[in-house]
Amino acid sequence: MHVSAKETTTERHVHLTGAKGRRHVREQIRRALQNGELAPGQRLVEQDLADTYGATRNAVRDALIDLSAEDIVTLVPQRGARVRVITVEEAVQITECRAALERLCARKAALMASDKQLAELREIGEKMAEAVETGAFDTYSAFNRRMHALIVDASGQTVAKRQLDRLNNQMVRYQFHLALRPGRSAVSLVQHLDIINAVCNHDPEAAAAAITAHLDSVIEQLQATPQHTGI
Repeated sequence: MHVSAKETTTERHVHLTGAKGRRHVREQIRRALQNGELAPGQRLVEQDLADTYGATRNAVRDALIDLSAEDIVTLVPQRGARVRVITVEEAVQITECRAALERLCARKAALMASDKQLAELREIGEKMAEAVETGAFDTYSAFNRRMHALIVDASGQTVAKRQLDRLNNQMVRYQFHLALRPGRSAVSLVQHLDIINAVCNHDPEAAAAAITAHLDSVIEQLQATPQHTGI
């Protein structure tokens, strides 16, 4: 069917609204944080976000309220919204909480993961190794997140998943910058492969120990981050 130029132009300017628009803006802001496109303390202007993400201002406003509840965004009365700044000390505490929950999930995943999930874990390990070898750090970071999420899913621990989603959403920028540190990905790759092997070998204690070793290493890296970086 032929579409006129007028119809195409009108369609192009239709902005998402309601729950769909709200969800879309939330996801896009999280992705922008993961990619380093938004900086800590950066002002978030509703109209700019609406134009960038193709949503109405009401949808943007609702999404910012959601992200504020997740401690990703700070809402200041009469002054609008900004990306919340996470201090190094807070990042360490978040990682400590994350470690406790991920140990639980790793133990359960080692006992409960399906054959399909185990196959995907092994494939992720292979792709992470390829990414490190080729220097594709953004790809490595994406598989890193997928590996942790898959282990949580395999554990069946839905309560832990909700809490980890909240914690990880606050940490995305730190995770992005840690992955870019020289030599860091090679070190963390070995740790991730240890986690994958333990889960795939159905060894809950080894899986918990591997998660602990990895996140202890993350904490060490965080503590080495200068306080003034504003990451």
